[in-house]
Amino acid sequence: MDIWNILEYAAWALSALFGALMLIDLIKVDTTYDNDLLTSSREGEIEATAERHTI
Repeated sequence: MDIWNILEYAAWALSALFGALMLIDLIKVDTTYDNDLLTSSREGEIEATAERHTI
């Protein structure tokens, strides 16, 4: 087994680890916060009220 095979296995292991961490984070965020809060855009609401022009 040469160095390239070892590096390939290490890269696959790291990608599996990062995928598992993202899945754990997804579950934590999904159970901690309400879906309405996650899909709301407070900045967008502020910009929408600032852009209302009255003549």
